[in-house]
Amino acid sequence: MLNLQPTLSDSLLRLQPLLESDFERLYAVASDPLIWAQHPNPDRYKKDVFENFFQGAMTSNGAFLVSDNTNGEVIGSTRFYAWNPKEKSIFIGYTFLARNYWGKQYNRAMKQLMLDYAFTFFDRVLFHVGAANIRSQKAMEKLGATKIREIEVAYYGEPSRMNFEYELLKIDKK
Repeated sequence: MLNLQPTLSDSLLRLQPLLESDFERLYAVASDPLIWAQHPNPDRYKKDVFENFFQGAMTSNGAFLVSDNTNGEVIGSTRFYAWNPKEKSIFIGYTFLARNYWGKQYNRAMKQLMLDYAFTFFDRVLFHVGAANIRSQKAMEKLGATKIREIEVAYYGEPSRMNFEYELLKIDKK
């Protein structure tokens, strides 16, 4: 049975279901303005804007609190969303990590945990990446994802913004 919030872990990371009680610990990470500089909504470091983001995460029923498995430190969040059983597809996104975890193996490890799980249920995993978010676009390419279109995406409680949609197929990961 599909569970959009399993606990996933490896030697680096632990992804566990996001809880309402995680807000302050996660906001402590998200309050860094540089995390959001290339994101479609660069104001997410502001508490009221992040509260909306967090509420969207809770509503999604697919959001995770991401922790460093070596020290238990909260380092970010990600989620599964917009799953389509008919098309056997799901999205991974709304991902952010503390800056001291950038450019290392953490983002790739997080995505790999999620992809391995997703591909047990789905044939296709998609990602929305902000059109100005060069860092995340490069990360998608390193994962082997293919840009398939440009699309306006309305994030929870926010206006629509231009995004690039990337795709990974189960057949490509075999």
